[in-house]
Amino acid sequence: MTAPLLSVRNLETYYGPITAIRGVSFDVTEGQIVTILGANGAGKTTVLKSVSGAMEPQKGTISFAGRSIVGREPDRVARLGIAHVPEGREIFPFMTVKGNLMMGAYARHDRAGIERDLDIVYSYFPVLRERHASQAGFLSGGQQQMLAIGRALMARPKLMLLDEPSLGLSPILVKEIFAIIRRLNQEQNVTMLLVEQNANMALKTAHYGYVLEVGRIVLEGECAKLIQNEDVREFYLGVKETAVRGKKRWKRTKRWR
Repeated sequence: MTAPLLSVRNLETYYGPITAIRGVSFDVTEGQIVTILGANGAGKTTVLKSVSGAMEPQKGTISFAGRSIVGREPDRVARLGIAHVPEGREIFPFMTVKGNLMMGAYARHDRAGIERDLDIVYSYFPVLRERHASQAGFLSGGQQQMLAIGRALMARPKLMLLDEPSLGLSPILVKEIFAIIRRLNQEQNVTMLLVEQNANMALKTAHYGYVLEVGRIVLEGECAKLIQNEDVREFYLGVKETAVRGKKRWKRTKRWR
């Protein structure tokens, strides 16, 4: 049996005296998109920050490509092949679009490979080529999200951590971003760990999913099965099963999606 690319076991991370995640365990298989679902405050972002080195867990293990990465600084984690696309994008607003993209390749020295990957990024995000000389702060929210993903791609990652890529975007842009995420996985073989509140889009995009509640994993499975799970449908997809004249009917609820 092939070992997972990323293996997290019994992870606990704190914000001061507050436990953000407790006993979290999950795997990410190479070539897959794995999603973590959960409401605000469930601990999803903390999981990604713990993996990328932005936060240091107090307990547990994180293994990437067979080696422990617990306690490593974020730049060391990035050099190992993990690229983090943070919530809110965190681009460099006063740098040009191209300058932001080149920051993703800061640890690389293969000039020809960098130029080749820059062309690949532009092929997925043509608007970034058009705006390459513009200050990144003048891009729209959707374009900034494309830039953040493109910057991560320039690191040629083995694993990409995506934190709420749909945040603040219109439904049309959300579909566009997720279509590109699927293409990057299929065409560039980028393994991804996706945190996303748009559960419907996440489950349709990812291969395997985990549900996080109050810092704990409470459910996991293939996304095709999770999307049919009654609890997932009610609490995360906003539909509830009710009996009507002996038949099943799904209705919308006002629960968080």
